[in-house]
Amino acid sequence: MTFDLRPTYDDSPTLGPLVADLRAYLDGELAEYERAHDLGPASVYDRSVLEPVWKRSRELGFYGVHLPPELGGRGLSFTELAVLKEEVGASGRVLNHSVLGDMGGPLRAGSIFEVATPQQVERYLLPVVRGERACCFSLTETDAGSDVRAMSTTATPDGDGWRITGHKVFSSAGPFADFSVLVARMAGEDERYSAFLVDLDSPGCRVVPGDVPLSGEHIEADIVLEDCYVGPDQLLGEVGDGLRIGVGRVVVNRLLHCPTVLGQARRVLELTIDFAKERKVFGGRLADLQSVQHRIADMATAYYAARSMTYDALAALDAGRRPATEAFMCKLFVAENAFRIADDAMQLHGKAGMVQGSEIESAFKKLRMFRVLTGSSEIQRNGIAKALLA
Repeated sequence: MTFDLRPTYDDSPTLGPLVADLRAYLDGELAEYERAHDLGPASVYDRSVLEPVWKRSRELGFYGVHLPPELGGRGLSFTELAVLKEEVGASGRVLNHSVLGDMGGPLRAGSIFEVATPQQVERYLLPVVRGERACCFSLTETDAGSDVRAMSTTATPDGDGWRITGHKVFSSAGPFADFSVLVARMAGEDERYSAFLVDLDSPGCRVVPGDVPLSGEHIEADIVLEDCYVGPDQLLGEVGDGLRIGVGRVVVNRLLHCPTVLGQARRVLELTIDFAKERKVFGGRLADLQSVQHRIADMATAYYAARSMTYDALAALDAGRRPATEAFMCKLFVAENAFRIADDAMQLHGKAGMVQGSEIESAFKKLRMFRVLTGSSEIQRNGIAKALLA
């Protein structure tokens, strides 16, 4: 993998035109849509703002592009999907999460396509693919983050179905979702968990605003359940499959989060290079100072190294292997180095990078969060060490 801040993919008949069309949409139509709605990183918006983006992205062939042709996608490999996710991350668009389906769409649904029954696909997933419905994923609780087995949300048998009671937090896309893929502990069974498709308008289920994260984005919700009934047709997989479904998706998700973050780091690096060329200091350009040149060189080298290892692990995934240790390594290395790139960018931008609402400030906060989200750096180190010392 060679270094290029703006790859063309001219050697790929699939990716070349697709990336060109995606960039044109992100920089053109979507940028104009955001300006028309006066959207910034911390804007509060509702589903009425997102749904047109879902449907337009679907019309253009981006929404659910990774899905097989029978579901309206193009059957992309993990590596090809990662390329598109990197481009989305590098665009600087506020609504970039709604173009490929991360925000409540097919990418948020993730691997449940593989375990859902035909009836569940018809009722829940196909409307998501069409941009008509949205979903969220509910696993985390206040006292059950990295240690998911500490969850207290419980499913109690009631006839053929179950009654669920509990409180889930940090359900991304929750404010806009119609249903949740929710994991609960089975009542009376300490180490047995199941996954359910929970309609968020069901009696006993409430969606309440979640805590606003460091990024300032209003995309999180708490899912509060009080004796909420789910029928047998809402069980995903078999009873006891909850952690396999919920946590088992993490290896793929962990890897597929990395390209988006790499895109954000790339955007930060591009902005810093442009700023250094234009900023006048001491009678010359900021870019003429050797200390600045060295810092930018280190930023670019870190980006290249993180990107190379990520795409190497994705190639292994495409080859049918399960690169679990490599996924830990990629998440750790990408998270730490992307934030370091953002930190250096803020240092070089000075006041211009620290102003609230600036793109550097927004990226800095998002990339700081990634050191914790989807498993903190310490959790990644635990996983690497466990694999090596087993």
